[in-house]
Amino acid sequence: MGIGDWVSSWPVYRQLTGADRTGRGAAARSARTERLRPRVADADKVVKSICPYCAVGCGQNVYVRDGKVTQVEGDPDSPISRGRLCPKGSATLQLTTGPNRLDTVLYRRPHGTEWEHLDLDTAMDMIADRVIAARLTGWEWEDDQGRPLRRTMGFASLGGATLDNEENYLFKKLFTALGAIQIENQARI
Repeated sequence: MGIGDWVSSWPVYRQLTGADRTGRGAAARSARTERLRPRVADADKVVKSICPYCAVGCGQNVYVRDGKVTQVEGDPDSPISRGRLCPKGSATLQLTTGPNRLDTVLYRRPHGTEWEHLDLDTAMDMIADRVIAARLTGWEWEDDQGRPLRRTMGFASLGGATLDNEENYLFKKLFTALGAIQIENQARI
């Protein structure tokens, strides 16, 4: 490659000597730039979703290839966020596909120092047994003056920011049906 070829490969030289005087078109492109492709170009489909982190409800585009989530970006069609996501929302891909995401049940026995793996059915049975026991021991039919209460003070619910709006709605309905009155969500605190 001669000195002339080398100089003519500079974007500023192409800008000054070519038709693209503003440097926003062909003068600014390089061979590397021409090879670049958007990371969502290979997606099979785009699924509209809502950010799971807080109660704002920012829109997200979830890009899927071969049945797996490959990218999550802000939805420009969303009237709430107009394509923007906060740092937590931008990390949604890590929430769904991150290598540190737990996908098994871990249990630490009372006074235990180590976590052990449980199968899901065993864990669900343990939770159900404890909810029923706490509901029975904390149940209040009526107050001191005989007015009906029909509630339990045996447990409470605190929803988390990684639950989406639908999951938090279902938690609220479940705990209300169980008689709980202390029902809150992390996004409101």
